[in-house]
Amino acid sequence: MASEEVVVVGGERAGAEIVYGAEECYKNSVELLEELGFPKGVMPLKNLVECGRVRATGFVWMKQDTPYEHFFEATNTRVSYALEVTAYVDKGCMKKMTGVKSKQMFMWVPIVEMSMEEPKSKKIYFKTPMGLGKSFHVTAFMDEEEKRNFYLENPKK
Repeated sequence: MASEEVVVVGGERAGAEIVYGAEECYKNSVELLEELGFPKGVMPLKNLVECGRVRATGFVWMKQDTPYEHFFEATNTRVSYALEVTAYVDKGCMKKMTGVKSKQMFMWVPIVEMSMEEPKSKKIYFKTPMGLGKSFHVTAFMDEEEKRNFYLENPKK
């Protein structure tokens, strides 16, 4: 049975709100992405078993039962998600990310930051540890409902 609790632990997870179980973790992760202004599909993690958040510092983590690879057709990009994905979050930004890699040519490149300039931005920027990155149109990561709402609000986009 899924549950939510506040657990006292040390380090960067001190004072964390932790959620367990696939259904609760999925719901929690979607709410987090919406709160930050990101589309639901930008972090398509599967079989989540634990999600945690330290509101005071912005530290979040999501644990899966197995690593997962996802192919984003709209961007022609393969992304790998480790057993645990971590980040420090703020409105429109996930920084110091761990556990996310993108396949570029024949190499896996870590993604350490994901950001949008403003809530209604049309681009999501992804950065590597070297500061290099790519941007993609926000609709590439939206589900069908989000796309309908986006085009209703931005008919000429």
